[in-house]
Amino acid sequence: MVFSERGSREVRCLLLSLLLHAAWETGSGQIHYSVSEEAKHGTFVGRIAQDLGLELVELVPRLFRVASKGRGDLLEVNLQNGILFVNSRIDREELCRRSAVCSIHLEVIVDKPLQVFHVEVEVKDINDNPPLFPMTVKTIWFHESRLLDSRFPLEGASDEDIGVNALLTYRLSSSEVFFLDVQTNDELSQSLSLVLKKSLDREETSEINLLLMATDGGKPELTGTAQLLIKVLDVNDNEPSFDQSVYKVQLLENIANGTLVVKLNASDADEGSNSEIVYSLSSDVPATVQSKFKMDPSSGEIRVKGQLDYEEMKSYEIQVIAADKGSPSMSGHCKISVKLVDINDNRPEISITSLSLPIREDAPLGTVIALITVSDRDSGANGQVTCTLTPHDPFKLMSTYKNYYSLMLDSPLDRESMWTYAMVVTARDGGLPSLTATASVLVEVADVNDNAPAFPQPEYTVFVKENNPPGSHIFTVSARDADAQENALVSYSLVERRVGERALSSYVSVHAESGKVYALQPLDHEELELLQFQVSARDAGFPPLGSNVTLQVFVLDENDNAPALLPPGSGGAGGSVSELVPRSVSAGHVVAKVRAVDADSGYNAWLSYELQPAAGGARSPFRVGLYTGEVSTTRALDEADMPRQRLLVLVKDHGEPPLAVTATVLVSLVESGQALKTSSRTSLGTAGREAALVDVNVYLIIAICAVSSLLVLTLLLYTALRCSASPPEGACGPGKPMLVCSSAVGSWSYSQQRRQRVCSGEGPKTDLMAFSPNLPPGPDSTDNISMLIMTVVVRIYTDAKKDFEECLKNIGRLGISDKV
Repeated sequence: MVFSERGSREVRCLLLSLLLHAAWETGSGQIHYSVSEEAKHGTFVGRIAQDLGLELVELVPRLFRVASKGRGDLLEVNLQNGILFVNSRIDREELCRRSAVCSIHLEVIVDKPLQVFHVEVEVKDINDNPPLFPMTVKTIWFHESRLLDSRFPLEGASDEDIGVNALLTYRLSSSEVFFLDVQTNDELSQSLSLVLKKSLDREETSEINLLLMATDGGKPELTGTAQLLIKVLDVNDNEPSFDQSVYKVQLLENIANGTLVVKLNASDADEGSNSEIVYSLSSDVPATVQSKFKMDPSSGEIRVKGQLDYEEMKSYEIQVIAADKGSPSMSGHCKISVKLVDINDNRPEISITSLSLPIREDAPLGTVIALITVSDRDSGANGQVTCTLTPHDPFKLMSTYKNYYSLMLDSPLDRESMWTYAMVVTARDGGLPSLTATASVLVEVADVNDNAPAFPQPEYTVFVKENNPPGSHIFTVSARDADAQENALVSYSLVERRVGERALSSYVSVHAESGKVYALQPLDHEELELLQFQVSARDAGFPPLGSNVTLQVFVLDENDNAPALLPPGSGGAGGSVSELVPRSVSAGHVVAKVRAVDADSGYNAWLSYELQPAAGGARSPFRVGLYTGEVSTTRALDEADMPRQRLLVLVKDHGEPPLAVTATVLVSLVESGQALKTSSRTSLGTAGREAALVDVNVYLIIAICAVSSLLVLTLLLYTALRCSASPPEGACGPGKPMLVCSSAVGSWSYSQQRRQRVCSGEGPKTDLMAFSPNLPPGPDSTDNISMLIMTVVVRIYTDAKKDFEECLKNIGRLGISDKV
């Protein structure tokens, strides 16, 4: 076939438009099929998997499923070949009644990823319903005086099919007296009338039987019949007549019960009782009409009875009979066509399906969480529904097709800040005033391991008494993980390191679940004053996350070391000192000095000296200084005193219980000349010690004053900073227990959140301990400065204290501690 150039262009344009239409249909996500009603089970409808672009092998893994709202299981899909087939009987009249278009809307849903396809299956009508008349036998009364061409309206047949299958044609069995007149009005409905074409003679014929047949336009055609029994009466020859044969009325569907619909006024040319008219509804009127309207027999008023509903029935046809009281009675007929006007009296309906919950907090943007369908039984603008979501963050509603929406993720999630979202979907129609409906959607957020365990503070200070029993509990660490379930399950372990020549794990251990820290062996203050190590906390997520905390374990001293004597002397527990004392000395003369040191600290190293009573209860002329250890005379010596005296000096500490050592001082009383010789031999050594004493005193005084000034300055600065940063209620408020202080008079716990105090004991010799409770960093910069200052003071004072104690021990060895 040869085409002209113009014809070729037209063909190309046609093909291009078809391709664009096909592409538009594909992009819209909707597929159309058609199937005839009453199709047998298994009837092929369409290759739905192929048309949707899905592979057969992925139908089962992706949970291919078909949902049809309110349609049951009329259609089904074979997951083996992807064919949509008829599963059960489809009755178009049952589904859509007399609607011009009848279709089944299918939602095809697949997961991984979640996709929704919309399929429209049009149900085509077949001629499976014959025409039906309201009555199979109808009796009609005709007076013999009726004029030619007199009409008697007949109720037509109804066919539940549509289109050509419901297009009815009527015919009347052959009769010489009557013929059937069929008229089509502007409503596209037919009005039937039985018309008299020959005068009646009751004496000749009193009854006439006719058969009225209705045939539809289907193939094959179906027929319904009704028998007409015509009885001829010979009386009243004028029938009532109406102004018009059809009355048209419009009513709002919410019209009140008892409202007047129409007032009929029929007239009768007769007189007397033959002109008195009684109105009634035709016996052919369906029960649905009789339940909604009532007729006043005398006034001809038709009023509403019950409640009208546009969604239930959009229009009504009422056949009315006006009969006179003649004998026999004659009647006239008319029809009232009532149309209902829709109002916005139905709220939208919301249906939520295919919830993908819970949603992971790391879900990508655009993840579909739920499918939402809205509908409204009203018509026109009253049935047009829009959908909104509140609150919309972090989700949004996306319209997919007509009244179908997808609830999607619009911004990132964080389960730790919000683990559940309660949202409200609001559907609003376009009526005036508009009606709304709401539905709640609760979305839970599933946890992922994105938070490491965190300790309340980065460092803890712990005080443990030495000589603790092996395996004793010294502290408990606790870390919190903001995640959930196994992601928040925390286990603890030591960060192994070397402590001197030994491994840390030989000193302490930590319980993996409870975080309890145990001392595996007795600790010795004299060997190890501070044990610093780290504990690691790790969660059970994948991959696991962790963090560390530092523990500073201070080993507190116990009185486990007895005092030790210093030279001169044997230095042992039973050591002795020999001294020559002239008899001429006066009271208060120092004859000897007992020197001792204690390896412990604080009260445990505070020594006192006592002179034991002499044997026999004799009063000794000597005494010993309680804290100096100086042995001196209590009175002037005389000849009665024994020339050789043995003094026992008890040196004990202030520990609980106290430990002691005994020193022996041998005193020989000599004459002044012998004492002078002995004194000249020792004067040179004494002078050297005195010179050393002067130098040592100067340095000690300078060191003590410097350390004391630094401490006082730090405390004043700290107090000023705390007062300036503290709340109006006061600078010392209770808080979280964090600080432990210890001294020889006892041990106690003290707490003050975000504050620090200096704890000290009382007595001649005191250990002063000041440290930072290592609070976690916060917005208060003053607290951070205070913590730093106190930490520096702790370090400086600890070092100065050690140096000072070492200096005291060296002074004792020089024999000049009595002057310090």
